[in-house]
Amino acid sequence: MIVCIAEKPSVAKDIAKVLGANSQHDGYMEGNGFQVTWTFGHLCTLKEPQDYTDYWRTWTLSRLPMIPPRFGIKLIENKSYEKQFHTIEKLMQGAERIVNCGDAGQEGELIQRWVMQKAKASCPVSRLWISSLTEQSIRDGFSALKPQDDYQSLYEAGLCRAIGDWLLGMNATRLYTLKYRGSQGMDKGQVLSIGRVQTPTLALIVSRHLEIQNFKPEQYWVLSTIYRDTLFTLQGDDEEYDNGAAETKTKSAAAVRGRFASQEEGRKAFAAIQGRPFEIVNITNKTSNEAPPRLFDLTSLQVECNKKFSFSADETLKYIQSLYEKKFTTYPRVDTTFLSDDIYPQCPSILRGLLPYSNLTQPLLASKLPKSKKVFDSSKVTDHHAIIPTGVNPSGGDLSINEKRVFDLVARHFIAVFYPDCKVATTTVTGQVQTEPTEVKKTGDKLKFKANGKQVLHPGWRVCFGKWLEQDGSWHQEKKNTTTSDDESEKSDDDKMLPSFVKGESGPHTPTLSEKWTKPPKHYTEATLLRAMETAGRFVDNDELRDALKENGIGRPSTRAAIIETLFKRGYITKQRKSLIATETGIRLISLINEELLKSAELTGQWERKLRLIEAHKYDASQFIAELKEMVTRIVEEVRDS
Repeated sequence: MIVCIAEKPSVAKDIAKVLGANSQHDGYMEGNGFQVTWTFGHLCTLKEPQDYTDYWRTWTLSRLPMIPPRFGIKLIENKSYEKQFHTIEKLMQGAERIVNCGDAGQEGELIQRWVMQKAKASCPVSRLWISSLTEQSIRDGFSALKPQDDYQSLYEAGLCRAIGDWLLGMNATRLYTLKYRGSQGMDKGQVLSIGRVQTPTLALIVSRHLEIQNFKPEQYWVLSTIYRDTLFTLQGDDEEYDNGAAETKTKSAAAVRGRFASQEEGRKAFAAIQGRPFEIVNITNKTSNEAPPRLFDLTSLQVECNKKFSFSADETLKYIQSLYEKKFTTYPRVDTTFLSDDIYPQCPSILRGLLPYSNLTQPLLASKLPKSKKVFDSSKVTDHHAIIPTGVNPSGGDLSINEKRVFDLVARHFIAVFYPDCKVATTTVTGQVQTEPTEVKKTGDKLKFKANGKQVLHPGWRVCFGKWLEQDGSWHQEKKNTTTSDDESEKSDDDKMLPSFVKGESGPHTPTLSEKWTKPPKHYTEATLLRAMETAGRFVDNDELRDALKENGIGRPSTRAAIIETLFKRGYITKQRKSLIATETGIRLISLINEELLKSAELTGQWERKLRLIEAHKYDASQFIAELKEMVTRIVEEVRDS
C-alpha cells in the first residue's frame, strides 16, 4: 500500500479524489492501492528545555546557555493531534512506499519529515511537488514524483531555521527576562521575548518611532508663481539655478532645492519678480514607455493589499492561501515575481479560464502571446514561480468579498503582463523672470521656474486597471468616486496636464511666497515594514535592486506576517489606523539590548542568506549551527557579566 500524507484534510481530499481513494476511514481515505492521510499543519515541534533535563526547568542565569547535545522532536500536546498521529504511525508502519504531499516549500518539508521521523517510517519516500491543487496539476505531479533525497537541502535549511530560532529565542528570552525584569521600567512578572527575526523587526519600528519623536521641524519658504493657470516652482542650485552672469554665480539660500531658509531672503526674491514679465525659455518633451507591473510574490501581494484594502499581512496570507486551496491561484508562499519558461505554453489556457475578464483576455487570445524576459525567466525561479491564476473560472467559486478582491489583483496583474507598455509623454517647461537691474548687477538676476506635466499617449497595460477614454487625441482614465487614505504619498505634480506653451512667450504672472516646515518620516505601515524586512531595512524602489537585496532579507515571505502578529501579541507594538507604533514596553526592550547581533536587520539578513545557501547546497548546515551556538554562548556571557 502507498501512503500519501498531506498537510491538511482539505488537500488530502483533493488528492484522494484524483487517486481514486474514495473509501472513507477514521483519519484517512483508501482505494486503488493508496491510503491518503493528513496532518493539521505542525503535529511535531522541537523539544522544550525541560524535555532534555530537569536542570533547565528552572529559569536561572547560571544555567545559561542551554545547548542540547542533540536536538529532538516531540508531539504537540493536543488530543486531536495525538489521535491523528497514531493513525499516521500505523499506516506508515505498514506502507511499502510513502509520498510526501506536504506544501511544496521549506516549512512543508520540515512538517512532514518530522512526522515521518516520529513515526519511525523506514520505507522509501517520494516527493509530490506541485504549484497548484487543480486535478491536472495533481495528476502531473504524481506522474513525475521525485526522490525525497532531492529535497534534503530544503529540509536541512528548514531544520537549521528551527534550531536557530530555538537557540536564540530560548536563551535570549530567559537571559534578558532574568537580567532586567523588574528594573529599568520593566514589570516584575513580564517575560521579555527575544527572537531571531522578531527583535530586529521591532528594532526597525522603534528606530523609526524615535526618529519621529526626536525630529526637529525646520521652517523654510518656497517661491512659486502662477502663469497661464499653471504653477511654476523656483528651481534650486541642483537644477542649474542661474542668478546672473557666470562670474557672479554663488550658492544662496534659494539655491538649495529652490527653498529659502529665511523669510527675509524670500521676500526680497518675491519683491524682485513682482510686476516683472514671466518668459518661457525652454520646453522639453520626452516620450517614454512604462512596463507593466510585475507579477506578485507573497510580499508584494501583501504590500499591495495593505495599501489598497488595509489588509494586514496575516489577513492577505490567509486569503491567498484559501484561494490556493480552492484551486483558483497557484502556491502563495513564494519570493519571486517571475515565471519559468515552461509556464508560457499554459498561459493561453489560463487566460481562457478567466471568464469574468473576457473583455481584457479576448484581444490577447486573438494572436500569439508576447513572451518577455521580464516575466518568463527560469533562472529567477527556484522552487516556485510567481503567484498567478490557475485558469479555474472564479465565477462559480464560493469566495468571500475579500478573497474576490485578492483574486482580482492577481488576475489583473497576470493579464496585464501580456499587454503592451503604456506610452507616456513628459513635458518640462522652464520659465524665468529677470529682476530689476541694480548698480551692482547691471543685467539683474534671472530666477528660473519649472513646471512638469505628463500625458498618456496610449494606456497599454493600464486598461487592465480602469476604464480609459480617448478624447482630443489623448487618453484619460475615468475617475471613480473614491477617497484615498491619509497616509498615501502625495500625488506628484508631474501627473498634471499642461497647456500648450511657446518658447519666447511672456506675460504677467502671480508670485506666491509660502511658509513650509520640514516633516518627520512617516511611521511604518505593514506595507512599508514588509518592504523593510524584505530588504534588511534598506529602502529601494528599483525592482532589480530589491531582488538582489532579498537574499539578505529578514524572515521568509511565509513567516513575516506571523512575526508582525507576534509583536502585537507581545504588546511591543500597536496600530493607529494603518501606522505601526512602538509601545513603551517595546521601546524599553530595544534600549536594553546592546548586542547588535540581536537587533540588527542587516546582520540577521546575513543569517537568512546562509539559510538560503544551505538550501542551494552552497553552505554547510552543521557550520551554521556551530556558528549560532558560539554566538549564543558569547551573548549570554556578555550580558550575564555586564
